[in-house]
Amino acid sequence: MSKIISVCIPKGGVGKTTTAVNLAASLAVAEKKTLLIDVDPYGSSALALGFTPDKIKAGISDIFNFSKNITFAIHKTELEFLEYVPSNVNSMITDEKISKFSDNRVILKNALKDIKENYDFIIIDCPPILRGFTTNAITASDSILIPIQSGHLSLDALDKLFGYLEWVKDVCNPAIQIEGILLTMYEEDKVMQISARELQQRYSQYLLSTKIPITNLLNEAMFYGKPLCLYNISSDGSEAYLKLAGEIISKNIN
Repeated sequence: MSKIISVCIPKGGVGKTTTAVNLAASLAVAEKKTLLIDVDPYGSSALALGFTPDKIKAGISDIFNFSKNITFAIHKTELEFLEYVPSNVNSMITDEKISKFSDNRVILKNALKDIKENYDFIIIDCPPILRGFTTNAITASDSILIPIQSGHLSLDALDKLFGYLEWVKDVCNPAIQIEGILLTMYEEDKVMQISARELQQRYSQYLLSTKIPITNLLNEAMFYGKPLCLYNISSDGSEAYLKLAGEIISKNIN
């Protein structure tokens, strides 16, 4: 049975796309058939996987404007068990109709009906805005994974997200669950320790045991168009994402 997980937080710079890409790649390394879908108009996941515009035949914008079936937007990657639907960012930014279509909350859910059982996991990279494409993604999902960095701004974003999820449960998807809260860019400094304690006090039931360490290798890997497991599998960051994949697999064993 497929598990659909949206990676979501209403704040930039916390490692959301990095987490979506490297979690999907790590699940693939674990030989779980995985589909990564990018609904973020910035489309950064394409860079992280080495996709230039000339390599993209179709993408999520074609799904939202009903011009193509999602099967035409699925791309193979370097990893045998990982496939990818890009956001084809240029179309998404310039076509105002797509933004209007995204207010139809079930477009992505309906698009995935015929293909979701082909995968063990579907990972959706959401934009840092709590409407439109994000609502579509969460309506289609079984759970959400929340990457968070230290600091009160991230904690404030987390509070906003939980408020938004209550609305989603009432209106779109009463079954949505929290897959977990993931500490990213983690280092043993005073601010991180204080934030971690506050998270523990307020959201202990959702905190994952895996923490993603701060490392320049993640940026290097993205520059070269590789998930970290292909760029340097023995690095601390790669090992952390492989551990995260294992933690999520263990949580979802039937």
